[in-house]
Amino acid sequence: MQNMIDVRSDTVTRPDQKMRQSMMDAPVGDDVYGDDPSVNALQEYAAKLLGHEAALFMPTGTQSNLVALLTHCQRGDEYIVGADAHTYKYEGGGAAALGGIQPQTLAFDDDGGLDLATVATLIKERDVHFARTRLLCLENSQHGRVQSLQSMQKAQVFAKEHGLLLHLDGARMANAAVYLGVSLEDIGQCFDSVSLCLSKGLGAPIGSLLMGSREFIDEATRWRKVTGGGMRQAGILAAAGMLALTDGFERLHIDHENAAMLAKALDDVPDTCVRSGWTQTNMVWLDLEHDVGCELSEHALKQGILLSARGKSCRIVLHKDVSSDDVEKLSTFIHAYFSSEEYLAHVA
Repeated sequence: MQNMIDVRSDTVTRPDQKMRQSMMDAPVGDDVYGDDPSVNALQEYAAKLLGHEAALFMPTGTQSNLVALLTHCQRGDEYIVGADAHTYKYEGGGAAALGGIQPQTLAFDDDGGLDLATVATLIKERDVHFARTRLLCLENSQHGRVQSLQSMQKAQVFAKEHGLLLHLDGARMANAAVYLGVSLEDIGQCFDSVSLCLSKGLGAPIGSLLMGSREFIDEATRWRKVTGGGMRQAGILAAAGMLALTDGFERLHIDHENAAMLAKALDDVPDTCVRSGWTQTNMVWLDLEHDVGCELSEHALKQGILLSARGKSCRIVLHKDVSSDDVEKLSTFIHAYFSSEEYLAHVA
């Protein structure tokens, strides 16, 4: 696996020597007692970076989002969320299973946003028959599609007008910020709470951060403990997270450039189509004319490439461990596969 070209996700990155050394050298303490200096430094830095009063370091983005929902909502409350959103579809139903929080879903628009006029129709009346609509949850980026700063500011005004709290699953919000040419603070200050993943494009081996008001984070700290996220000498992980927010953020544009280069190179592959408008950050989505995704992944593996392809679609995610030379090799393989006798015989 070490020498493979792995484009299944940007979660597969490995810490480089600088990051490993920083982890070895990190001063540590017991974070459950709040005395790990490396964790505290990371939380203070991240909160300021995103324009919030406080931050909380957690092992995973799933836990960070869950803790946000548990902190914002009570049992019998409701949150409005996109039907293909990570917090709803890909996190095990945790809000409902563990928090008794009802999801109310709606389809994402073509650009990955939520239509606020439709959201307004889903807000429940104050009536004993209904769950209490408490929270609107957005995602940026959403499958690589970036929401504009103006759309997030509009959502902030909307939420206040309708008495809702506003949470951002910003797992890849750093990619969104780079694409938009804005700061993380510009995005972060639009929301009551923000979850930022450190172990995707930013390149840390583990960890996510939840940001919000000091009162919110105080309550979230309790829910982190309840959900099993109270770590001890976590500074060895926080040190990697600090580098992710500095060095990792500074190089994200390279992944975007490699994705754009790959999308252009794949534009003329037979029986495929690069999904229009979706290559904005570090993802390329390839739609396939035939149901050959599994076969494509199997053939890629034989060529030293790990792909996330199934059915009639293929998601390719660029990251710091994928070079421009790797992009060229990947393009060459995909062209060759869809022109091969084996493929042509399979779909005949």
